[in-house]
Amino acid sequence: MALPSAAERVQSDLAHLIHPLYYPADHQEARIWVEGRGALMKDINGYEVIDGLGGLWNVSVGHGRRELAEAAMQQMSTLAYCSSYTGSSNLPAIELAERLSGLVYPSIHTFFFTSGGAESTESSIKTARFYWKTQGKPEKVKIISRYLAYHGVTLAAMSATGMPEYWTMFEPRVPHFVHIESPYPYRFKGGDATTSQGVAAANLLEAAILQEGPDTVAAFIAEPVQGAGGVIVPQDDYFPRIREICNKYDVLLISDEVITGFGRTGTWFGLEHWDVEPDIMQFAKGITSGYIPLGGIGVSDKIRQAFETTPPEKRWMHAYTYSGHPTCCAVALANLKIIEEEGLVERAVEMGNRLLEGLHTLDDVEGVGQVRGLGMMAAVEIVQDKATKTPYPPAAKVGPRLHTEMLQRGLYTRARGEIICLAPPLVTTAEQVDRIVEIIRAAIPAVLHS
Repeated sequence: MALPSAAERVQSDLAHLIHPLYYPADHQEARIWVEGRGALMKDINGYEVIDGLGGLWNVSVGHGRRELAEAAMQQMSTLAYCSSYTGSSNLPAIELAERLSGLVYPSIHTFFFTSGGAESTESSIKTARFYWKTQGKPEKVKIISRYLAYHGVTLAAMSATGMPEYWTMFEPRVPHFVHIESPYPYRFKGGDATTSQGVAAANLLEAAILQEGPDTVAAFIAEPVQGAGGVIVPQDDYFPRIREICNKYDVLLISDEVITGFGRTGTWFGLEHWDVEPDIMQFAKGITSGYIPLGGIGVSDKIRQAFETTPPEKRWMHAYTYSGHPTCCAVALANLKIIEEEGLVERAVEMGNRLLEGLHTLDDVEGVGQVRGLGMMAAVEIVQDKATKTPYPPAAKVGPRLHTEMLQRGLYTRARGEIICLAPPLVTTAEQVDRIVEIIRAAIPAVLHS
């Protein structure tokens, strides 16, 4: 009996699968990926491309790592799953939590595991509210985040996410979420002779806290580098000022390290670039390089103390079936070993610099408004007018056309609007980095002149 053809597989997909961000017209010619090796992926027809977004910002150690498959197999053959509810634990979860306590920010030694980034956001929000209730401040429930932020699309996480396109068909959002403007150096309008742009952007947090009332604000949540919003790297004085404001008004700082964690930016975690420590950090994606679902939060010692001193009837009543999943934790441990032994955090600096330097050779190309990045995260923002930074109208569909043109030339990545986003695996070779640049160099004029 003959196997189904590629076209038949696509039709079966259309008939039976609902995909993230699904719209049927956008899925008629879907790629079916069947193989990955290093920074390369191959589809069902044998077409090979560079994975320019490292899966979905997560395949840090590259595709096809047998070490991770073997770690999963060994753990599944021993103890695939057990509950991690209070009174029960397992060795990989204990070892992973201990391992993380030596990697993350100095004030964080305690961890709760989830299945992914959105669950991590939900856990951070609930933990912030729990903490303030234990401190006798039950009115501190509001969460402030930023426009262009992405924190997931479950209901509370979506309410923190600052992209209205994710809200449209799911309103009303959860109450008590407030958004301020992104620091977005390319487009932020603020600062003067006495106040830098970064401090001016951070001061928007102080203004929002004062407007809402400090006694009502539980936390400020922020990605060190805004990823899905367009790889927005903040000004160097932005997060130090944010930390000062949070301290001043007793507001917890939640660092969303789902994309920036585990070496992506050239440090183990993103806020290290500015010597800032959060009260809660959340993670996912790179902890297993996407091989198996895992996420989590780490809490500061002062928050852990609240767990320890709260009476049992007011305990942290939060849980997931798959929290501390032994197989997921075993894969994470193997993944962290690869990152450390192969020096991939340092490699993110080296290859990230090469990528950014290469992309800067496009600065004078027609339509290129700004090139930016940090470590192995980068973006090229396309504009209609360089002088005014005017974007192309949505009807021009520049982003989708760029996506298609790059794919046809051998680069698979995402474009948010007219922003080409890049986060290739940390194992991407120098030759592949250079090829990414050349594909983008060719794709931009091909789209803008068509």
